[in-house]
Amino acid sequence: MHVHAATAGHGPGEKRTSRVLWISMLATLAYVALTLIAGLRAHSLALLSEAGHNMSDFLALALSFVAVYFQTRPPTSQKTFGYQRAGVLAAFLNAATLILISLWIGVEAIHRLSAPVTVQPRLMMIVAAAGVVMNGVIAGLLWGVARDVNMRSAFIHMAGDTLSTAAVIAGGAGILFTGQNWIDPVLSLIIAALILWSSADIVRETLNILLEGTPRGLSLNRIRDGMESVEGVINVHDLHVWSLGSQSHALACHVQIDDIPPSESNCILLKINALAKEKFHIHHTTIQFEHANCEVIHGCVVPISEMAADTHDHDHRGHAHSHAGHSH
Repeated sequence: MHVHAATAGHGPGEKRTSRVLWISMLATLAYVALTLIAGLRAHSLALLSEAGHNMSDFLALALSFVAVYFQTRPPTSQKTFGYQRAGVLAAFLNAATLILISLWIGVEAIHRLSAPVTVQPRLMMIVAAAGVVMNGVIAGLLWGVARDVNMRSAFIHMAGDTLSTAAVIAGGAGILFTGQNWIDPVLSLIIAALILWSSADIVRETLNILLEGTPRGLSLNRIRDGMESVEGVINVHDLHVWSLGSQSHALACHVQIDDIPPSESNCILLKINALAKEKFHIHHTTIQFEHANCEVIHGCVVPISEMAADTHDHDHRGHAHSHAGHSH
């Protein structure tokens, strides 16, 4: 058996990530207040949907902030792998919330198409322009620290906001020049579709990690073939590969080898671990060796045929001795 313990710490990367998230949270909350007030004054569903979207982004950033804190905590006797899945859980909740918001925006937009509401395009454009600048800056900061699925989900939130807010400017210009108020709900439908599309991939990836599926980009057949190519390995079975976090993978399997001394089997173990680490980026392994032509009886490695023969000879000698004593 070979196990690598998980490690955690408050390094420079985690501190920088936390600082970026803190600044992003404050800026996003201020913009939420601005879009909410402006949306109500301009009667713009597009701006109100932006307020809702940005509020979800604030919650997403807050979740990511908390997750980064938990991810830096070291393993304990109860949490032997630490809190590596805190970020995965935060990303899942973020994406699931966005999907619900996109559905709400879609329903409201369809309702407004049937009952149009007059909007104020100039106010829409002014507020949206401020949003493009703010969201663009935050997205750029998050891109610099987007190393795992948690931070990538936060980046997708803000990048999507930048695009959708730019679309609000275009919509406001369209309403200003044409006077067609249906542009506002149609624009909201486009924003909702964008939110839904950007969230679906995060939900799929995080669910796969939480359900301990095979990590994205890894193939069990390729891993098995690679391990069986190691000299001394006869076959690999009961192979399991899963993710501890979005960037940390684990492996457990049974490996059949010849009946050889432990010193030789240790060389095979080192080669298998090196292969898992270098080729498949798997750093946590649990490998159980099984020896060919050597079967396990009551926890002791003894060939069954030899044990059966010894038992038969013992019984035969005991029977002969008993018979001889009786005759005597």
